[in-house]
Amino acid sequence: MKAVAFSAFDHSPELIDIDAPTAAEGEVRVRIEAASVNGFDLAVANGYLNGMMEHRFPVVLGKDFAGTVDQVGPGVDGYEIGDRVFGVVTKDFLGDGSFAEFVTVPVTIGVAKLPDTVTFIEAAGLGLAGTAAADSFDAAQVTTGTTVLIAGATGGVGTQALQLALRAGADVIVTAHSTEELEAVKALGATQIVDYTGDVAAQVRALRADGVDVVLHFAGDPAALASATKKGGRFVSTLAQSAEQLGGAEDVEFISIYATPTTPTLDRLAKNQAEGHTAVSIQRAYPLAEAPAAFADFAGGTLGKLIITI
Repeated sequence: MKAVAFSAFDHSPELIDIDAPTAAEGEVRVRIEAASVNGFDLAVANGYLNGMMEHRFPVVLGKDFAGTVDQVGPGVDGYEIGDRVFGVVTKDFLGDGSFAEFVTVPVTIGVAKLPDTVTFIEAAGLGLAGTAAADSFDAAQVTTGTTVLIAGATGGVGTQALQLALRAGADVIVTAHSTEELEAVKALGATQIVDYTGDVAAQVRALRADGVDVVLHFAGDPAALASATKKGGRFVSTLAQSAEQLGGAEDVEFISIYATPTTPTLDRLAKNQAEGHTAVSIQRAYPLAEAPAAFADFAGGTLGKLIITI
């Protein structure tokens, strides 16, 4: 099969031919229709996880996937050949990725069935970003009237979190700068926008003198954003690992998020998409051979998801 992979730590990702995997005990094999680029993929490609996770070369890149089950391994119940599925490759080693024609995934985590009304391209952008957004939203305990600042509202995670917060009836402030970014967040329903190239906390305090109940931190310096949080508020981050990174902010509950794509969470994401409660913002699609170009574009900043079609 064709896959985008690298064969050693000092090698760049490239399109290669390798053997297709076989579904093992408790796994299904998925014929990939689409995948999407995440920051994790760039971290792996740049060698940042060398020494942190086992690498089984050639390392095929890609976490998000959407496609059709074409092989069912021993001990698997609930999945059949032909099932439309999506999710996140969730294994304790790096090597099996979704930027390929096939991938095997365990059915215990990271895979769910896909409603017929959701396209593969939409689903490919849902898994990791949608999970991070849902987990962050839940941890933040956002309800009607909660004041929320979303830093990084134009990315894959931020666009999902923005839609969830607005649907919950929250009072939402988002960060954006360029004309394209402003148009993107307004299209999703944002009406209160601050410029992330300036003093975000000061701009937020000008709108809400006491600060916000919750900061959803998906981009930017956490220490520079922490003072936008009112006393007793929550700072929920997919990027920061400890409260010390908030620069000494007092009386703020810090919550670090590591997205966990359980099947119930993925089912929830698919249901939200199918029923129009949320929508995946897609900036561009690339054929598999152009995945390295998609990495470069991702590093330059995005307005939504970059999709790889297989």
